[in-house]
Amino acid sequence: MAWRRLWTFALAAWLWGSTAAAQAESLAEPAAEPLVQPAVEATVDAPSADELEIERGVASWYGARFRGRAMADGQPHDPKDLTAAHRTLPIGSVVRVRHLANGREVVVRISDRGPHVRGRLIDLSRAAAAEIGMLARGVAQVALLREPAP
Repeated sequence: MAWRRLWTFALAAWLWGSTAAAQAESLAEPAAEPLVQPAVEATVDAPSADELEIERGVASWYGARFRGRAMADGQPHDPKDLTAAHRTLPIGSVVRVRHLANGREVVVRISDRGPHVRGRLIDLSRAAAAEIGMLARGVAQVALLREPAP
């Protein structure tokens, strides 16, 4: 029990010391401004990733047994298409799916309703799952991003 108190004391001393150093740096005199101001570059305000994010959750992919079955949009399911199923997004809408573990992304068209498994956010076609590298595990943590209009 004594080691726990000692460890807590050491951690508190370390944290207090680092904040004291930070306060001392903030009290130091600011650096002199350059005589020549740099030119201001014009930038286009692109939306941040937070503004584009719709939701996060678990993605899975359609198995081979769904090949050829009619989807909610009336088209037969083709595992080679970059399509997906989502419960609430409008049929025909386009979203970007980002695999949170590896950062890979794929743009898919919502063509069906689902997934019909509790705790899943989106079902991807086999091709879309392969694009983001989730075929082997079958499921992955993903973020759905709004695809900006062209």
